[in-house]
Amino acid sequence: MPTIRPISDLRNNFNSISEACHKNAEPIFISKNGKGDMVVMSMALYEQQVAQLDLYKKLLEAETQSASTNIRKSHESLMSELREKLNE
Repeated sequence: MPTIRPISDLRNNFNSISEACHKNAEPIFISKNGKGDMVVMSMALYEQQVAQLDLYKKLLEAETQSASTNIRKSHESLMSELREKLNE
């Protein structure tokens, strides 16, 4: 269940919001005049989500590239090529 707090809590209870963000590792939704206004999260959670989005982007790129060609390599040949590049 998402945590929803009024915007006045940012001013009056900032420390408890910060603590909850870090302790629960979940974003806290801030409402203004009864409507959603913004989201507050810990830096660690933000960085984790950015890294996850970057991974999804790279996987989509790889899937697109894979779908555009019929050329395939075996696991053994790929690993052999990578080892050669690392040893250069």
